[in-house]
Amino acid sequence: MLLSLALIFLCGIGLGGIFAKLKLPNLLGMIAAGMILGPHILNVLDQSVLSISSDLRQIALIIILTRAGLNLDVSDLRKVGRPAVLMCFVPACFEITGILLFAPRLLGMSLAESFVLGTVVAAVSPAVVVPRMLRLMDEKYGVDKGIPQMILAGASVDDVFVIVLFTSATGIVSGGRFDALNLVRIPTSILLGIAGGVLCGILLTLLFEKQSIRDSLKIVIVMSISFLLVTLDSALTGYIGFSGLLSVMSMGLTMRVKNIDTAQRLSLKYSKLWVAAELLLFVLVGAAVDIRYALSSGVSVILLIASVLVFRMAGVFVCLLGTKLCLKEKIFCMLAYTPKATVQAAIGSVPLAMGLACGNTVLTAAVVSILITAPFGAVAIDLTYKKFLEKSS
Repeated sequence: MLLSLALIFLCGIGLGGIFAKLKLPNLLGMIAAGMILGPHILNVLDQSVLSISSDLRQIALIIILTRAGLNLDVSDLRKVGRPAVLMCFVPACFEITGILLFAPRLLGMSLAESFVLGTVVAAVSPAVVVPRMLRLMDEKYGVDKGIPQMILAGASVDDVFVIVLFTSATGIVSGGRFDALNLVRIPTSILLGIAGGVLCGILLTLLFEKQSIRDSLKIVIVMSISFLLVTLDSALTGYIGFSGLLSVMSMGLTMRVKNIDTAQRLSLKYSKLWVAAELLLFVLVGAAVDIRYALSSGVSVILLIASVLVFRMAGVFVCLLGTKLCLKEKIFCMLAYTPKATVQAAIGSVPLAMGLACGNTVLTAAVVSILITAPFGAVAIDLTYKKFLEKSS
């Protein structure tokens, strides 16, 4: 395991640096490092690391979403209002609609199988989007109009919505029937996740005010509570849902509201943790990508992913109608909401493991969506934010 971790960090840093020198996002180098080191090419990563890969990726997501919460300003979210709520589900619905229209024609899938595919592909990647929105907030680009804050909030809830739909879709295709009550998990996941995070944020703030605790120990306590919240997410079954990751971000946001000085200090320490967490996350995402599926996909899958991205961007545009954003700012939001990586790597292989006939096709499309949209979205954000967004004084 130690050798594998050393390879992950050193190769991730090395290839990430090379890509940065080429004026490309370093995360692309990290994903490439994972693909090279992973079981589908060199196969030098120990199975003990690969077996806990999903847990390590989740820890990385917890770190970046906690930092996002610690940096979010409630007043900025209030300014955004309606568009932030719509961004949570409208772009995903548009993209799933595009899959339902094109997948039967391009890939010969049934509508039910296309629905499964849509729910895998439609989730935006917080791991790609959130760090970039935090950078925009640090550099004061678009903050006056709440653009990075809106995208942060939407990307965090978007995954909850899509994953619940995925559960329903796989139930239909595997021989079950559609249970409308499963959709109750969407509002309960969101509401209970936010409520749990707010409650933990209040309790932690009170604890830190009454007890003299070093910031380093505060980080350990906050992360431990975050792990418990995410564990509660998987423990709740049935029609009652709970979004652990949304709860983690809400906890950070509440701590910022209650004590902004503590939140800013903790955010600084989380930014240092993210240096290692980012390497783990993207190298392990790359290790989960089987390039053979992408190479065997042909033009049809690539054409499908490219086509439904247009639907997704149209959904974002609809969310922004009636806002004060100019055309350049709307285009930036449309581009920033395209990256996919973590959810697709996590659930792309599930239909195949379930023995569904569409399993191979879904996995192939998930891999292709990562390879196309993660670079496209990351590069688009990095190249356009200084040109399309206004910088606050």
